[in-house]
This record gives sequence, structure tokens and C-alpha cells, in this order.
Amino acid sequence: MTIEVVQSKEVTVEFDAKRCIHSRNCVLLHPEVFVPNVQGEWIHPERATAAEVLEIAHNCPSGAIQCKSADGAAMEKAPIVNLVHVRENGPLAFRAPLTIDGKEDRFRATLCRCGASGNKPYCDQSHIKAGFIATGEPAAVDSQALKQRDGALNIDPTLNGPLHVSGALEVVTGTGKTINRVTDAYLCRCGQSQNKPYCDGSHVKAGFRSANA
Repeated sequence: MTIEVVQSKEVTVEFDAKRCIHSRNCVLLHPEVFVPNVQGEWIHPERATAAEVLEIAHNCPSGAIQCKSADGAAMEKAPIVNLVHVRENGPLAFRAPLTIDGKEDRFRATLCRCGASGNKPYCDQSHIKAGFIATGEPAAVDSQALKQRDGALNIDPTLNGPLHVSGALEVVTGTGKTINRVTDAYLCRCGQSQNKPYCDGSHVKAGFRSANA
């Protein structure tokens, strides 16, 4: 599916269905703008202010919703702290100036950690059908405060292996508790690690393949 583009006098909204993980923040926060369970047009940015539409986009963890001003200028600013949220039984939700697999991405992305996505490295909700179980509250690791908490974050999905993350990053639980601070880390995406969210080499024994089926 191509990216849907809807314009109002103030803003342009872009919706990428392949990135959507159906967190439903958009339809719950402003159901008059993102109208659920209708056929045809369902995105109506003219029904809210530009600030409200930007808030909707900001609350989309996958980055499926993007918001620009009417003249095409970016409205969203880079986070002041780079974060990855470990979602209970679900993906890794990043907020940072992202480069993924060598391509400049958005400030928000949800990446697969169950190993079953058909849209790797992104989550496509396959963890639900796969019955993936993984805590969103991993144990804290002793770590020092980072001298720099923002800046570019590079994510390299290694061949048949973990996500190699380089750059300032704070690892937080699903409830928002900081459990680690890193500048270089390998995060599990095969779903088999016994030390989630970190890689422990289990992808080798599991025969994980990073190519999409």
C-alpha cells in the first residue's frame, strides 16, 4: 500500500500503513481526525489545529503518522533524549534521529523483536499471532549517566543476527523506567535470547533468518 497523504490548509498528514502497529493512539486521542471503522476517507486534519495534529503524530510510536506544515516543512523536532521502550510481548519502540539499515529514517520506529515479522526490521504485529512472550520490565543494569543524551542513532540490522545500535540511547521499560544507558549495544530480534532485550547469541542455535519470507 502506498503512503496516504491528506492535506488541510495548515498541515499535511502522511500515513504509512506498513509501519502501523495499531497502537490506536490516533483514534483514541482525536477520533474526529482519525475516524475508526469507516470506508473511504478516514483522515481529516482540517478538524483539528496544527498543534493537535502534531500531537497525534508524536504519539504514534511506529512513525506511521508523519506531520508537515502546509508548505512541506518538518514540524516534529528531534527528541532531547534518545529512548527505546521495551514493549510488553511486543516490539522495541525507538525515539531518536534514526538511521536504519543505512537509510535516514524518522524520529519514531517500532522494530521487531519476536523474529516473525514479514517486514523486518520493522514490526508488523506478527508477535501476536506467534504468541511472543517477553517482559516489558527487564531488570535494570548498572550504568553511568551519558554525557550526551541525544544525537544521531544508527541501527544496523545485522545479517541473521541482532540489531546493532550505536549512539546515545537510554533503554526504558514499558512503564518508562530507565534500566540502562548505552552508546553501543546489540539488541535481540530473533525472539530467543534469554537476556532480552539484549542479544545472547541464541539466534545462531535458533537458525534465525533476517530475510523476510
